[in-house]
Amino acid sequence: MRITRRFQKLKIKIMKQSKAMKKIKLLILITIIFSPINSSAQEENRSKFSIIGNGGFGYGIIENDSEPNYNMNSDNGEILLNYKINQIVGISTGIGINNLSGNGFNSVGNFYHERRLLKVPLLFTMDIKKSLENFRIFVNLGFYGQNIIKDEYRFLNTTQKEVFDGWNFGAQIGIGFVFDMFWNMSAGINLNGQSDFSKFESNNNAGINDKQKMKDLSSIGIILIIEL
Repeated sequence: MRITRRFQKLKIKIMKQSKAMKKIKLLILITIIFSPINSSAQEENRSKFSIIGNGGFGYGIIENDSEPNYNMNSDNGEILLNYKINQIVGISTGIGINNLSGNGFNSVGNFYHERRLLKVPLLFTMDIKKSLENFRIFVNLGFYGQNIIKDEYRFLNTTQKEVFDGWNFGAQIGIGFVFDMFWNMSAGINLNGQSDFSKFESNNNAGINDKQKMKDLSSIGIILIIEL
């Protein structure tokens, strides 16, 4: 009798464990079935917009028509709104500031030149994910228009302001080596290059009478991408 009771108790225990295992297996199966659906839903609900900020320093060459060329240091930054057309390709626009400074000389004499430009870029972007985890390459390529908002030549005995003004246009390319920091934020190193293909003209009232553009402006800095 004791053996029979023990056997019945053991049988009941096994049946309970079996039911518990069935419930666990059922939960695992449900999780497996619905996990891809949830992840794909999150992927679909993910915003196609992102904010891109980059800043850096470098140098370029001021190319004049009549006067000698000279180098300018650059301290620049951009804030862009990017829209993803698909998983890789996007389009972005925004505003940028470029502060230029450098020494040169012309027919008036030696000078120290400071210039500030407001830039409006229109860019195609590519977000390329590599095999390394949390690493990707962000490329931008396109055109810009820029306007002189400050222009100052300091000679030995005088200062000339607003010598050049107006808008000009050019092309730029950038490549960023980016690491994912958080689920919606990435940061890394950014390399930029740009050249003007149209020229600024000097004012009629300025002592300098010339046309000029910036060429081969290269800079290195940081990039920050925040997905909205």
